Amino acid sequence: MISGKTTLIAHLGYPTEAFKAPMIYNPWFEKNGIDAVVMPMGVKPADYPAALATLARITNLRGALVTMPHKVTTLSLVDEATPTARIAGACNALLLRPDGTWLGDQFDGAGFVRGALRKGCRIEGARVLVAGCGGVGSAIAASIAAAGAGQISLFDSHAASAEALRDRLLQHYPRLICTTGSNDPAGHDVVVNATPMGMNDGDPLPFDIARISADTFVGEVVMKAEYTPLLRLARAKGCAVQVGTDMLFEMIPAYLEFFGFGSATADELRAVSRIDY
Repeated sequence: MISGKTTLIAHLGYPTEAFKAPMIYNPWFEKNGIDAVVMPMGVKPADYPAALATLARITNLRGALVTMPHKVTTLSLVDEATPTARIAGACNALLLRPDGTWLGDQFDGAGFVRGALRKGCRIEGARVLVAGCGGVGSAIAASIAAAGAGQISLFDSHAASAEALRDRLLQHYPRLICTTGSNDPAGHDVVVNATPMGMNDGDPLPFDIARISADTFVGEVVMKAEYTPLLRLARAKGCAVQVGTDMLFEMIPAYLEFFGFGSATADELRAVSRIDY
């Protein structure tokens, strides 16, 4: 039963957005006796700035989860944004602070990094290739930089996207070695596919899998299938891999901490989730 004392988290997206977050968060809140609820709220892009201003006046609102198409717009509407959000160029989490101001953050990359670390992957000092420098790729690159990577190689079919991401990274991490222009995975400790390539059988791959060594950690962000053709090929070479859905469940503990609800493990969240991946 939702009351005036129930802590609310808005889940903001376009009206047609598939709102899955409540089916993960709310069962976890219920299981842990937390009087909080994630509420899906469809907002059209033209109405989004006004809707956000109105939400800031709700006294029992803790914050918001932000989905497409509002992530990029949100960055221009917050009062403060973390370096990760600035580098990613988007926010997917909002904290409503006691003074009524919004703090924006971005956790797509945190989910990837947390999952990789939990699988024994070493990020600190590592050489990392990120293929795809759009929203998710930018967020992953930002979190990998924050985790202490030694070198990040960026590749995008639109060279300007990779170069712009490099510049944003170096603004916040000036000692980072960051290069663009090559998708050769050879010599990298971690390789991330943040493109739609390699998702279906017969698709071209984002990089030459033959150039990856068996000790390379290979991560995927596509969430429509557990093991994409790319990951199956990587596993066949003996690589440790991370599926896209791992990133989803690993980022939720970061959200919980951001909102002040403690934390959880990805396994705990999967155990109570009411969605099937």
